Amino acid sequence: MERPPRNPQRISRRVLGNWEKLVARAVRTDLGRASYNRDGRGPGSNSGQRDELAPQSLAQQANIDAVLQAADEIGRENGQVARILAEHAYRLTQQLDPNSEGRGVLQFKTGLKSLIKQKQFVDRHGAVDRSQDLRILLDYYTWYREANEIESLEEAAQVRRLGASTDLMPDSRSQDQSFEKLRRIYEISSILNDVVEALLKEAEPEDASRFQDTDERRVMESDAAKVKGFKSYNILPLETPETSDTPAVINPFEHFSEVVGATRILRYTTDLPRFPSDAVLPADRVLDVFDFLHYAFGFQKDNVANQREHLILLLASAQSRLGTVDQSREGDTDKMADRAIHDVHERILQNYVRWCHFLRREPQSKRAFTQQRRLCLTALYLLVWGEAANLRFMPECLCYIFHHLADECFDLLERPHVERSTTVKPNADGSIEYSFLEQIITPVYDIVAAEAKFSHGGQAPHSRWRNYDDFNEYFWQPACFLELRWPWNLNAGFFKPPREKRSKKEAFLPKTPNPDPERDPLVAPLRTEPKLKRRVGKVHFVEHRTGFHLYHSFHRLWIFLICMLQGLAIWGFCSKNGNLNLHVRTIKRIMSVGPTFVVMKLIQSLFDVVFMWGAFKSTRLQTVARMLLRLIWFACLSAAILFLYVKTLQEDSRNDGSGSWFRIYYILVSSYAGANLVFVFLLRMPWLQRQAAKCSNVYFFQFVKWLHQERYYVGRSMYERTRNYAKYSIFWVFILACKFAFAMHFQIMPLVEPTRLIIGFDNIKYKWPDYVSDSNHNALTVLSLWAPVVMIYFLDTQIWYTVVSALLGGIEGARDKLGEIRTLEMLRKRFPNYPRVFVKHMQAPVNRFSSDPPLQPGESIQNKAWADKREAIRFRPVWNKVIESLREEDLINNREKLLLEMPPNSPSFPNGAPNTLISWPLFLLANKVHIAVELAAQHKPTSQDTLWEKLRRDEYMASAVQESFYTLEDLLVCVLHPQGRSWVSAIFDNIKEALGEGNFTTLFRMNALKDVLEKLRDLTEQLGNDEYVLERQTKAILAFHKLYDIVMRDFLTDPLRARFEEWPFHQEALREGRLFEELIWPDEDKQKLAIRLNNLLTVQKIKDQEGKSKTLNTETIPHNLEARRRLQFFTNSLFMHMPRAPPIRKMFSFSVFTPYYSEDVMYDMDKLNAENEDGITILFYLQKIYPDEWYNFLERIGLIENIVLQKVGQPKPDESDLKVKLQLRLWASYRGQTLARTVRGMMYYKEALILQGMQEGTSGVDLEEGFPPTLVDTQGSARSAAAQAELKFTYVVTCQIYGEQKRQGQVQAADILYLMRKYDSLRVAYIDVVESGRKGKKPSYYSKLCKVDKSDPTQKDQEVYSIKLPGDIKLGEGKPENQNHAIIFTRGDCLQTIDMNQDNFMEEAFKMRNLLEEFNQPHGLHRPTILGVREHVFTGSVSSLAWFMSMQESSFVTLGQRVLARPLKVRMHYGHPDVFDRVFHITRGGISKSSRGINLSEDIFAGFNTTLRLGNVTHHEYIQVGKGRDVGLNQIALFEAKVASGNGEQTLSRDVYRLGQLLDFPRMLSFFHTSVGFYVTTMLTVLTLYVFLYGKAYLALSGVDASLKINADILQNASLQAALNTQFLFQIGIFTAVPMIVNLILEQGILKAIISFCTMQLQLASVFFTFSLGTRTHYFGRTILHGGAKYRSTGRGFVVTHIKYAENYRLFSRSHFTKALEVIMLLIVYLAYGAQNRTSVTFILLTFSSWFLALSWLFAPYIFNPSGFEWQKTVEDFDDWTKWLFYKGGVGVKTEYSWEAWWMEEQEHIRTLRGRFWEVVLSLRFFLFQYGVVYSLSVTRGSSSILVYVYSWLVLLGLVIIFKVFTVSQKASTNFQLAVRLFQGLLFTCLLAGLIVAIVLSPLTVGDVFAVALALVPTGWGLLSIAIALRPLMEQLQIWKSVREIARVYDACMALIIFIPIAFLSWFPFVSTFQTRLVFNQAFSRGLEISLILSGNRPNRTA
Repeated sequence: MERPPRNPQRISRRVLGNWEKLVARAVRTDLGRASYNRDGRGPGSNSGQRDELAPQSLAQQANIDAVLQAADEIGRENGQVARILAEHAYRLTQQLDPNSEGRGVLQFKTGLKSLIKQKQFVDRHGAVDRSQDLRILLDYYTWYREANEIESLEEAAQVRRLGASTDLMPDSRSQDQSFEKLRRIYEISSILNDVVEALLKEAEPEDASRFQDTDERRVMESDAAKVKGFKSYNILPLETPETSDTPAVINPFEHFSEVVGATRILRYTTDLPRFPSDAVLPADRVLDVFDFLHYAFGFQKDNVANQREHLILLLASAQSRLGTVDQSREGDTDKMADRAIHDVHERILQNYVRWCHFLRREPQSKRAFTQQRRLCLTALYLLVWGEAANLRFMPECLCYIFHHLADECFDLLERPHVERSTTVKPNADGSIEYSFLEQIITPVYDIVAAEAKFSHGGQAPHSRWRNYDDFNEYFWQPACFLELRWPWNLNAGFFKPPREKRSKKEAFLPKTPNPDPERDPLVAPLRTEPKLKRRVGKVHFVEHRTGFHLYHSFHRLWIFLICMLQGLAIWGFCSKNGNLNLHVRTIKRIMSVGPTFVVMKLIQSLFDVVFMWGAFKSTRLQTVARMLLRLIWFACLSAAILFLYVKTLQEDSRNDGSGSWFRIYYILVSSYAGANLVFVFLLRMPWLQRQAAKCSNVYFFQFVKWLHQERYYVGRSMYERTRNYAKYSIFWVFILACKFAFAMHFQIMPLVEPTRLIIGFDNIKYKWPDYVSDSNHNALTVLSLWAPVVMIYFLDTQIWYTVVSALLGGIEGARDKLGEIRTLEMLRKRFPNYPRVFVKHMQAPVNRFSSDPPLQPGESIQNKAWADKREAIRFRPVWNKVIESLREEDLINNREKLLLEMPPNSPSFPNGAPNTLISWPLFLLANKVHIAVELAAQHKPTSQDTLWEKLRRDEYMASAVQESFYTLEDLLVCVLHPQGRSWVSAIFDNIKEALGEGNFTTLFRMNALKDVLEKLRDLTEQLGNDEYVLERQTKAILAFHKLYDIVMRDFLTDPLRARFEEWPFHQEALREGRLFEELIWPDEDKQKLAIRLNNLLTVQKIKDQEGKSKTLNTETIPHNLEARRRLQFFTNSLFMHMPRAPPIRKMFSFSVFTPYYSEDVMYDMDKLNAENEDGITILFYLQKIYPDEWYNFLERIGLIENIVLQKVGQPKPDESDLKVKLQLRLWASYRGQTLARTVRGMMYYKEALILQGMQEGTSGVDLEEGFPPTLVDTQGSARSAAAQAELKFTYVVTCQIYGEQKRQGQVQAADILYLMRKYDSLRVAYIDVVESGRKGKKPSYYSKLCKVDKSDPTQKDQEVYSIKLPGDIKLGEGKPENQNHAIIFTRGDCLQTIDMNQDNFMEEAFKMRNLLEEFNQPHGLHRPTILGVREHVFTGSVSSLAWFMSMQESSFVTLGQRVLARPLKVRMHYGHPDVFDRVFHITRGGISKSSRGINLSEDIFAGFNTTLRLGNVTHHEYIQVGKGRDVGLNQIALFEAKVASGNGEQTLSRDVYRLGQLLDFPRMLSFFHTSVGFYVTTMLTVLTLYVFLYGKAYLALSGVDASLKINADILQNASLQAALNTQFLFQIGIFTAVPMIVNLILEQGILKAIISFCTMQLQLASVFFTFSLGTRTHYFGRTILHGGAKYRSTGRGFVVTHIKYAENYRLFSRSHFTKALEVIMLLIVYLAYGAQNRTSVTFILLTFSSWFLALSWLFAPYIFNPSGFEWQKTVEDFDDWTKWLFYKGGVGVKTEYSWEAWWMEEQEHIRTLRGRFWEVVLSLRFFLFQYGVVYSLSVTRGSSSILVYVYSWLVLLGLVIIFKVFTVSQKASTNFQLAVRLFQGLLFTCLLAGLIVAIVLSPLTVGDVFAVALALVPTGWGLLSIAIALRPLMEQLQIWKSVREIARVYDACMALIIFIPIAFLSWFPFVSTFQTRLVFNQAFSRGLEISLILSGNRPNRTA
């Protein structure tokens, strides 16, 4: 029944008024910003507040927010002007969206109306006279200028700009404030001017003319135009007026000659076409080539601005490395600029030129014969790349676009006037802003997006849709020019979108109408052509999901291993009595590897054809022809060789002696093998390959090479230098020799004789019907013996590689001087050498002048003392900066900072004498003077030299004594007047004279030195303090008198004292009291000198925990372990091999790049104080984990803990409370894996560059040109150094959803804004999604870059660039897409990729220059393109798991990658923090790949791509970056699952295939075993265990085991007995721990390494690594079989909370628990039915590793679970698990709440028919249990009839029926529930009674009952697995619910089996205590209070 329409209700005026007031108040609240928010952030940072007020659809088109903010600001002074501005904002809103269709527009208009009403000025008659609005605005502006004194502000701005240019900045702070105020005035002027212009357009003509020409109007327009000088910029303020007459932002680079020169190079010259008169040209800067390209091709304005700055910086960097313009000799300027242009031009277009040569096209760059044309081409490529969006993943597609645009560009350059390209189509308004995007980029993007949508998020088979690589490889064939043409031929098959297959039901439905091409991007390519050609699919490669890709990609490896196995086995079986021979018959048989080889090559050729299925219609005819020719060739060759070999065998069996067939066979095989060897050497050996390349134009060589190897665009000439080839070839020759020798002697030979015997046995009795082995020489028995050995043969290459590479890596690490400084003792001992090696490696080279102190006359520069002094002066600023950073990070306290800092080293004494003495840090010299005085007091007054020799044994003691002596003289002379000064000088002169004559110990009493020292301590204590000067001076004078008495009375001997007493001047001053009457109080520098001297003379004390004072042991400084580690690594790295650092100006410029999505930026107070279930907060946790750092933090902020907690808990905090709260948030955030930590670490680069620049004196001169730099730390030099740092370093964080976070007021947005305010060099890139105001129109996407300008008083993020995108960027994997959109905003020659779980250190930032110089170092045949960097895992210090993971990671990122880089040359990019050659990679597809699913492990594909494109990846360990890792077992498992799944997808990828095919054989071996091969062998290790156990189960159940044992006992054959027990060889996996051991020895020393390794084993590290083995195996195998790889978020949080039992079961049930129970079942079968002695050592060795693996997989999640054995937790876990298990759930229920939802999710990966088939096949193994056990039952009485097996199935069927009876649902039996219960009870009674009767009266035994259960449980699981695989069939048969209930019972039983031991152990409290110690032992060893954390912070917790 239709409901009648509802009449609209009238809203009362009061309600409407209240609503308008509410909205207006909300608008005003948004406009107003508090100084700080509740968490201590700056203005506008409140979570929940938005920076934008206008709706998103309006904000992108008009700056309404700025108008409203100006209205709010002016409203405090003039309400009429505010009302006018608000009306103007409403007018703009109405113009942009008159129908209020946009989201939030209607509400915004309502609020604006209310705001306007409240701001209206109502006169007495109640009306508003809007005719006076113009006059009101002009009058107000006149008053506004006078009130703000704009003329004086402009004068101050000119002074500021002049001061910046001359490095003279008087009162910089006040100047900055004036500048900020002037900027805001101009912004207000611009807004008011816009309003006036709008009003003038609406005014009457006479009114408009009356106001148009007034002085006020002209002044307003002039002021409004000046705001352009304050336009937001990224690095270079290119829009800044060049004259100083107009106030504008300061250009710090206006005196940087390289920047000025690069800017001028780009200027538009007169020989280029002239712009038409109607062209809109920039008025604030000079025209350049970018303006020409913008006009001609319709690029976006911000893209042009972005790439203009990009190219200028590239040119400036190139030119600065060549030399600066203003320092070059006359005539060299143009040559130098041309060289810089040529360098940048060649690097950017290198890939394009290579692509043209590959397609045999003439590159357009050959037409660029002038400097200007080369610049045009370079700029054009950058503009195409900058606007290409997702097409940047397709570098050859960009080459195609650029090729045609460059052709048009040259044509346009030949014309007299600038014209537009044929591809440009103006918009309706005549603009061309988005023409290039819409006409060129969008069509390709649309088809890529259509394919991405068709993939269903990567779930569709890869073979059915085109990914980025497929689209890109289409441009590898010349046909692309014919098909696509230019402009795009949208009718080409390339642009045809995929079509979904219609189901049978849909086939009968009417077709849907054609969609609107304007709204549906999938049909956008169709909008210009009515009919498309046949769709182009994949071209060169198809990713079919199959494990045979492993053979297809690495067939050479498998052919080699199989042929060698065959040859070794034949050789072994041809032996007699164990003696090997090489008789003719043996050689003939060994030559059977020939047929094997060619057959496997035939299989490879067949795979070539099969795996190209789906691409034959799209690929080139040449490719198909090559595959068919190879297939025919190998088919014929295989047939011929097989035929000949069969004839040879027949001939050999006849023994006719002719051997004619063998000779023919031998000639054919030898010829083929020889030809293969020739090709191998020609195509693989580097030198021969280069020679063969010279004959590449010969058609015969071209044909042979093409036939042998497919010609791809990538992967050509992928060889290394001959020297490198020899190194890694020798490496693999050694490994393979060891492998084959081991295989021959320990695997094959022990099985030869037993195999012969078993084949010959005919008395083996089988318990069951055997239809295979009984009549075939016991074939299955032989197979069960050989299968594990063969699998070990295939996997042990990985083990040999691991061992040998670990040893080689250790040797290489020792050669690199790693681990030379690994203790504080070593650090202290070698400290005097640090300045020397620092200057050698990290100081820029200097020719004739230096920053050294002035030399004294007569001194030589070769003087070692002077050299050491100069080096110490250079080293001091860097060392102190490192110590300062340690203090800022709270790793050391104030006292440790004082002890570690290096004091100033003056080049001369106050009297002008040279000072070569070096002042070392106090931690080296503390207490040394005191010890020296003690030695002197004990010394017999015999020889001064003997005493000095004692002191010199300790270098630092001698230095402390010397420094104290000279410093004391300097200090005393400076503070005394002439009377006292003369006495002091006389004392010191006598001491020096005595020292020179060698009689110091005789002229002075040594036993008095202690008293003298005490008085000097008192004196220096007073002189070092400036508080209460008069009181201090009195005390100092008194101290002088006491010192005088001690010296004269006790220290001087009688003759020397008498000499002083005879001095009349001295006696007179003493009598009159003028000796120390008044002091010259020391200035600040001398006070520091006094403090330093006091510290040297004072015995350093420290209070213990009881408050008692004791001597401080400075040899343990610093106490913090992380501070120690960092200082040790830094000092050790100074001695390592590294390139010398260039001057800052000549270094490579670089960017740091961090992707971010929605992780924690900073911890807010809510998160820090949020309690978990145990009452633990993150703040409490951090306080206990880092207690020393917490106390250092409190000391730094000057508060105690209670005060801090009180301040952060204030409900109404003041400014000081908010600052403390902010400091606390930062302290906590810097200890987690947060973005704030990463940003702080990366910004160390800028601080380091500034300090290094100040040291070098970056004032515009080149250090090598002979101009002396300066070390003066003036403000001017600091500003210049900061500008130089800005030029060389950029940091971009790509926060993909920052715009959305801002709009939603999320806390992450506020924290990101705070980081931008704190670090002015930080740039944030994000995607802004702008909703359209029109209904049905899709949103627009913009890639934006923002920053915070410190000169902006609002401190808001300013939009620098906004580049429109063709659509949503997320077509593939999220992270690489996020990186790709923002990479256009990076700058420089190099790019360091940093993840947001990483950190950096100040001391490492100083070495960045050295690292970047590696790009200029020889590292092989190819120039380095990726520099690998060492990582330090900083999360390994809390729990045992974190420590294990840290050790595992450290061994890979150090030792492992060291060997991969050299000598193996196969290091790839394994993530962060590698440094990329940025220009190389942005022109070759970027720094990662993004195709959904196949590129899940996106980072490593950058390494693959680099290697295939002839790059070079190196590894360097003198610099390190911090890295966080997952610390909980669940997190680690998820991470391992992601990596394993990613490797599973890699096996299908074209990159792995091409590397496996195109690398030479040794490098291919290295690549395989260090990439997917590691996971293959890991999976083989587990499969070997299964094969071994199933083989043993077969032998035991079939009765063969017993028969063989009897035969062995009868024959007394030791080899047969040994053969049955040799399979324990697969336990040699223990050798995989060798890399960790070697790495520990190298970096910690042998003793510590042994202790650490033993500790790890005691903490069950083997359990953890065994568990990880299962994780990798499960997910790798499942991905290959079914796919379904996906990103798995691990959280990266702190893990100390207890994980519930159900959660662990959900995560590990299928990956570990079911497999472990299967292993246990096999072991039980072998234990129950095997014939071996169960108590023998052999049996224990045979089964120990299997039991260990099974128990590890079952209980590791609970052993490493905090509070895993606490009784209360166990009870709670059981309740939670039962609720989860029996929760019925429903639609949309999450897996953590319902077993049914989880069970259904676990089956999602089984989707394809192939996957279902293999699941069924693999499930058949479970039927072996039933088949074997039933024949061993007593009830069968030894029968081997097949009926026994049939009866067992009937029993199983009966059990299923009984199960159905007992599990009948209550819903189905509602009407007769009582009868059902009675029937169930009666049935149960009958069954129990029948079982008892059967046991008593029949042969059935109790053991048979358990045996039946042992047999039927696996069978049931197998049937269940098959039913799940055949789910559609089960649903059709309507038995799916029964399957689900049976699965529930199985899961319940499995969970109980695991839970019962846990519950039992939880009864005993000591188990929980032991487990806590086990899991957190590392924390206990550092004295941490984990027990407090685990027990909770709640005082009275109840159960």
